[in-house]
Amino acid sequence: MESRNRVLPLNFPALSRRSRALDPELTASPSTLTAHTSRVEKWLVHKLLEVMGNPPIRFVFWDGQEVASSAAAPTASVIVGDRPTLLRLLAQPSVHFGDAYSAGRLDVEGDLVKLMETVFAARPDPNRAGMWATLSRLLARRPRTNTLGGSRENIHHHYDLSNDFYRLWLDEQMVYTCAYYGAESMTLDEAQVAKMDHVCRKLELRPGDTVIEAGCGWGSLALHMAKHYGVTVRAFNISREQIAYARERAERVGLGNRVEYVESDYRNISGKCDAFVSVGMLEHVGKDNYTTLGEVVHRCLNRDGRALIHTIGRNRPQLMSAWIEKRIFPGAYPPTLREMMDIFEPWGFSVLDVENLRLHYARTLTHWLERYEQSIDRVREMFDERFVRAWRLYLSGAIAGFTTSTLQLFQVVLAHGTSNRVPWTRAHLYQRD
Repeated sequence: MESRNRVLPLNFPALSRRSRALDPELTASPSTLTAHTSRVEKWLVHKLLEVMGNPPIRFVFWDGQEVASSAAAPTASVIVGDRPTLLRLLAQPSVHFGDAYSAGRLDVEGDLVKLMETVFAARPDPNRAGMWATLSRLLARRPRTNTLGGSRENIHHHYDLSNDFYRLWLDEQMVYTCAYYGAESMTLDEAQVAKMDHVCRKLELRPGDTVIEAGCGWGSLALHMAKHYGVTVRAFNISREQIAYARERAERVGLGNRVEYVESDYRNISGKCDAFVSVGMLEHVGKDNYTTLGEVVHRCLNRDGRALIHTIGRNRPQLMSAWIEKRIFPGAYPPTLREMMDIFEPWGFSVLDVENLRLHYARTLTHWLERYEQSIDRVREMFDERFVRAWRLYLSGAIAGFTTSTLQLFQVVLAHGTSNRVPWTRAHLYQRD
């Protein structure tokens, strides 16, 4: 893929001019931009690499000088176009790497995904982090709040960009969550249908069941459940563009009488159901609200009902990348399994099944990135070059997060602790129609 393997000419004055064109805030004089890299600056970059765990990457500066972490061949090079960019990067790399890359003040020679994988894989144990790393975490941006008003603003920031934008690179069903690749040869479209079936089988849906869905995206899962499993669905979402799209789609395919899309927060859900499902919403709930979400499931789920929560997660507590929080996913937090228990324990739920689909999400994102790059000219027309680069970095970094196990993908099935209508085996998950 050209954008991931693009080798740039080491023409630093040209890179600096392009950077200033993309970032009008960069007003330093030409002499500041092109002056030779000092010994102190190179020493600081060496220290930065040490904090990062000495990944085999190389920094190349505007004057052609280089700094590498080891004698090993670098997997990729980070090209810094000017001194102000370097100083910002050294001050707070967790934010300014993404901003500088988006603005064109910093570039990558080689494969962007490989660079991110190399950096993530080299990260030292956070329990043994040095003073610099600890200070960087303390200065990192805290997640935005997920109050009723805050959640709507956070969701609007990401999901209401444009339905036409997402249509460029998602599958035909417009599913913006991890697919399920039951076979190596599956396409993205096939794997997203397989994921929806996988969820429905875990919920053991039967004709006539009532389902509540919290966070329904563009409506695909609700329609799939109604069409193929004979259930009725009430699906909740606070993204106006997604809800409008889902309602129109339900009417178009003749399922408007079986699927109701409600523009409301999960905290406002009422009524009873045989199955409760949430796919890709927990990341936006926030730890402080887990008990509240559990209370919603508890009051809505019938005595012998089943529930499933599907979420990006982690193996140990960690904030979302400061740049992702600031630019892409405000308010997001991927929980550990232990943290998720705050949803279940206070209400006496029994956890019936846990599955980790981490590598499935890495493949899903790879397919998304390929489609995104194929549509790059249209994305540039819709937004601008900064947006193009920011979303390339976001998708590439997400792939690396899953391939290096920085991120996980948990599917948790639960039921009331008093329910004895629970499966004896997992045979129902792999039935063939």
